[in-house]
Amino acid sequence: MTQQAAALDPAEIELFRDNVRKFLEKEVAPFYDQWEKDEIFPRTLWNKMGENGFLCVDVPEEYGGIGAPFRLSTVIIEEISRMGFGALASNVSVHSDIVTPYILHLGNEAQKQYWLPKLVTGEAVGAIGMTEPGAGSDLQGMKTRAVLEGDSYVINGQKTFITNGQHCDVIVLACKTDPNAGAKGITLFTVDMKTPGASRGRNLEKMGHHAADTSELFFQDVKVGQDQVLGGLGKGFINLMNELPRERLILAVGAIAACEGMLEWTIKYVTERKAFGTTVSAFQNTRFKLAELKAHTDVNRAYVNQCNDKYDRGELSTVEASTAKLMTTELQGKVADECLQLFGGYGYMKEYPISRAYCDARIQRIYGGTSEIMKEIIARSILGR
Repeated sequence: MTQQAAALDPAEIELFRDNVRKFLEKEVAPFYDQWEKDEIFPRTLWNKMGENGFLCVDVPEEYGGIGAPFRLSTVIIEEISRMGFGALASNVSVHSDIVTPYILHLGNEAQKQYWLPKLVTGEAVGAIGMTEPGAGSDLQGMKTRAVLEGDSYVINGQKTFITNGQHCDVIVLACKTDPNAGAKGITLFTVDMKTPGASRGRNLEKMGHHAADTSELFFQDVKVGQDQVLGGLGKGFINLMNELPRERLILAVGAIAACEGMLEWTIKYVTERKAFGTTVSAFQNTRFKLAELKAHTDVNRAYVNQCNDKYDRGELSTVEASTAKLMTTELQGKVADECLQLFGGYGYMKEYPISRAYCDARIQRIYGGTSEIMKEIIARSILGR
């Protein structure tokens, strides 16, 4: 589900990209290492991003946005990812490219009027609650229940691995409203995290994306009105499926930009680093490795750009988005591994961004749908069930 987007002049895109890059250099780069140690970035960063127009850029003007094409949203994630800020890319993409489109596309007018302007400015941070301790890719296995009592739903359950979990103000929450109806028994709700009974667990320690707040969330007798149903009763599963192409596309956008960033760092390093009386870039192994990675990256970049254009036209299919997500995230892992190897022992040191990029890359093949799920979707499209 997309909005038709007017074409942007390439010069406009590059001007916007330059503004994003300057913001990141000033407001993020000097502090990012400390945020990684703190295992969270400050809540005020959301407000700064909103003030500079870097959140939810394709939200229509009537809801406080600028109504920009999706292409500008991808520029933000590209630049964050290219600079090696994987945790920030993850959090911003969840906020701007997952939660906000759910509310924009599925919300009633009251939900849109209340939440969208706040998401645009950073006054509110968004999260999505699907994964549970016993239910990851198998959404039908979720245990969180929403039971209608009078005029309200009472929600009980637990979610885990929630990006923006510590900072979020609103969560798009998937619940079982009819436990006997399978996929048709899942409903989405917008839940204000200030609602009594909604609470945050610990900020989870992770292999990578240390600066991202990834949390457990708990819901105990949380009462929400029927007007907080998002997209229709029992339609949660199909709505999730309809919105997944954008989620998987934005993950592909971040993955390919991360590959480009890692290659830039590595090319710079091998042309300066000397071994056996010459630069590392003079060795055939180095040259062939980089040639191979550059070729793979350029081909994947072309496909991602094609998918971006299709999304803007409302033509991107689930299979195409899954293909982009599968290939770019698998490539990201390969590029991270091969580039770290070219850095030698220094690549294993935290002071070099390739070390962080290596750890950050691993989650890309898991969240937003595992590589195995992507393969199954593609296989079904060509072979059937």
